[in-house]
Amino acid sequence: MLFTDVLGQEHIKNHLTQSADNGRIPHAQLFVGREGSGTLPMALAYAQYILCSNINGENNRGNTACNLKFKNFSHPDLHFAFPVTTSDKVKSHPVSSFYLEEWRQLLHEQPYGNLFDWYKLLGVDNKQGLISVDEAQEIVKSLTLKSYEGGYKVMLIWMAEKMNSACANKLLKLIEEPPNNTIFILIAEDEEQIINTIKSRCQILHFPPLSEDVIKDALIKHYSLELNVATKIAHQANGNYNKACDLVYHDSEDTQFETWFIFWIRSAFKAKGNKAAIHDLISWSEDIAKTGRETQKQFLNFCLDFFRQALLLNYRATDLVFFEPKTEKFKLENFAPFVHGNNIMDISNELQEAIYHIERNGNSKIILTDLSIKLTRLLHKKAE
Repeated sequence: MLFTDVLGQEHIKNHLTQSADNGRIPHAQLFVGREGSGTLPMALAYAQYILCSNINGENNRGNTACNLKFKNFSHPDLHFAFPVTTSDKVKSHPVSSFYLEEWRQLLHEQPYGNLFDWYKLLGVDNKQGLISVDEAQEIVKSLTLKSYEGGYKVMLIWMAEKMNSACANKLLKLIEEPPNNTIFILIAEDEEQIINTIKSRCQILHFPPLSEDVIKDALIKHYSLELNVATKIAHQANGNYNKACDLVYHDSEDTQFETWFIFWIRSAFKAKGNKAAIHDLISWSEDIAKTGRETQKQFLNFCLDFFRQALLLNYRATDLVFFEPKTEKFKLENFAPFVHGNNIMDISNELQEAIYHIERNGNSKIILTDLSIKLTRLLHKKAE
């Protein structure tokens, strides 16, 4: 992965390459950034820069043979750990090494992809993956071996917040005092989910969302879009290049999520004193509960964003509104007045609580039905 292939984030590129050129490479770093900001591509480019002894800020000026190995992400001193779960291929004790072929496919096709994309590729989006204590044992085992090429070893842990407590505790000592020339790069979207004892051992770099101009230029370059189309998609992507790519292919799960959301909202509005609408909400809950847990969590996060966008529009912060609903006869400006300061916190809390319980394997049908009935009450709440 070349640094020129990583979109934007120039200040982080400069920091990483200059510190490497000066021989100041921290033994553990945590890259924190929301989906589509480029944490994973940056980590891959940085690992290549270190392992191939590249210089002057790019990955084509060092060891040519080493750089070629990175084209297939198959360098023997680059190790990966990422969330996995059981599947048709692996029936028990899943670890990352069993899924390296699929992982390299994701890196080639969707380096800006998210956890949902990864589970879809594995065909396990009805399950929740994690980085388990079995993975920690594999990490310890692989890092105790000598470097294959006699230089650095790099352990890249993607979605580090998915480490369970047993895994995190087993890795604590190794991250604090790794073997010589061993570097940990942890990547996370939500650093609050990582235990403090791990965070305190890492140098943390925060990645801001990508600018609209960066996304627009990348879309024009990679997809040959016209300027006005690329500009519109870049605005809708809200700093997330993965979402922008989905919008180009009309492959965004947001289209389905919007259909679910609008049916839900309309039923919730009608439900006050209307038994038939209550039945609609219960049926809706049953339908969503049949999808995978990752899909449910992704959908509820989409709902959070939708309510926030309506609130911004209600308070006339139009420059920050990027949602453009495609559903016929639904206008965001008509919905916006029902989302205000007197109910947004309660709506947000209820949605986040539902995500919390689904993540912990609660009964999705009960959670979503309860959420729907609460939403009926909250949407009819008057602004003060």
